[in-house]
Amino acid sequence: MDDTPRSLLNALRAYCVANPDAAGTVETFEQFLHSAPTVFERSHLVGHFTGSAWLVSADGERVLLTHHRKLNAWLQLGGHADGDTDLARVALREAEEESGLADLVVETAIFDIDRHRIPARAAEPEHWHYDVRYIVRATASEAFVVGDESHALAWREVRALVEEDGLDASVRRMAVKWLARS
Repeated sequence: MDDTPRSLLNALRAYCVANPDAAGTVETFEQFLHSAPTVFERSHLVGHFTGSAWLVSADGERVLLTHHRKLNAWLQLGGHADGDTDLARVALREAEEESGLADLVVETAIFDIDRHRIPARAAEPEHWHYDVRYIVRATASEAFVVGDESHALAWREVRALVEEDGLDASVRRMAVKWLARS
């Protein structure tokens, strides 16, 4: 295993120390990390690693969410690693690409992890995303651009997300974590 996947392994273990209730999920991620050399590639059909951004405003009160075109839900920004084993870099890249924002800053510690099924579409079978999420901060303009992967983007008050009906459970979990940090 090269240095970067080892870095991910160490980051997952640090995340587990800080979040002992996530030990089972961390173990699942570690097992997957060791399962094949192609786990960072979309071509690994059973599943693959993804990197996501909890993209917060400069004041920390709001988060930028996407109304995801394919999944039809309000979610954090993020996407496929496409061979990049540095998932913090993936999260930052995806946040920039999907929002059009510049001058973003990523924290390198893992903020959240989530394993979720992606439904089959066209020639793509149902598979798992092993999503590693990082805090990304907006430091300049918050004027976003809606890209092809989104129906819409919106800055949402983090406090309001905790009580929002129908919100993805992992987005609610991240909102609770963010508020506990503040």
